[in-house]
Amino acid sequence: MKVDGGLTPILKDVPAAARSLEEVGYAGAWTAETAHDPFFPLLIGAEHTTTLELGTGIAVAFARNPMNLANIGWDLQAFSGGRFMLGLGSQIKPHIEKRFSMTWSQPAARMRELILAMRAIWACWNEDVPLQFEGEFYRHTLMTPFFNPGRNPHGNPRVFLAAVGERMTEVAGEVADGVIVHGFTTERYMREVTMPALARGWEKSGKSRSEFELSGPMFVVTGTTEEEMAQARAGTCQQIAFYGSTPAYRGVLELHGWGDLQPELNRLSKLGEWVEMGSLIDDEMLDAFAVVGEPDDIPRLMLERYGDLLDRISFYAPYRSDPEGWASVIAGFK
Repeated sequence: MKVDGGLTPILKDVPAAARSLEEVGYAGAWTAETAHDPFFPLLIGAEHTTTLELGTGIAVAFARNPMNLANIGWDLQAFSGGRFMLGLGSQIKPHIEKRFSMTWSQPAARMRELILAMRAIWACWNEDVPLQFEGEFYRHTLMTPFFNPGRNPHGNPRVFLAAVGERMTEVAGEVADGVIVHGFTTERYMREVTMPALARGWEKSGKSRSEFELSGPMFVVTGTTEEEMAQARAGTCQQIAFYGSTPAYRGVLELHGWGDLQPELNRLSKLGEWVEMGSLIDDEMLDAFAVVGEPDDIPRLMLERYGDLLDRISFYAPYRSDPEGWASVIAGFK
């Protein structure tokens, strides 16, 4: 199992941060599209590392189109020497329409087509296949030599798709190279919902499990003192409650019989009652979503729970921001 870290979005800090992640022993580093562009840090990170895999976890797909994603993917894959992972996510309707002023419709079907269109563009550049992609949402039929970068010496980047629901997860299995499992996921949900949906996607495309990577930012509650553990529990419970307030994620709660909690979390979120929301996450729920234990126990506990499910993990610890502090835990995975 590979262990990944997060890469700072502050560009001036990226060189030192990327080198540190590589030296500590992380296999990869991910950026997120929140308050900053997710691609720029990876470009700088690639310049200052040699083995660290670099990915977006995630870039908002529907804020862009297949052609500019294909260009970005080509450039970062070439510059990094084949270490780039293009992680895409759909976001939710209000953000796509109100923040990005872009079109939202049929997210799973649109995402499937976006990735297939991007692959058609790469096939044009790398394999000299005429560009003739005509779908319901995207149409790409013009590619002249002036706009063609030619063959990428390192091939196409791996495409990861973030997914929670069954339809998007099935799309990931069919057209992506990997899936980014949402942090708001339990082992039971992965086994009973995620894996069967991926298998349906693999069957459609003729893939096998060995050709696909599962990556997940998994909640971890740990500390070396009672005070640190209490802080870790509180911070993690609040983050779980935040995700649980989102209607789109209700299915995870319903699988465990906790569906009735979602409307109350949603109501409290609109009032900004984050602490009270966290108090509604009891020990049973925390243990379902998070690996809880002392630092030395985390590798064993993580492997026992996810060793046959995930190929790569990162530590989702909203109470802690120092990637170097996980060095001893990472060592336990080797």
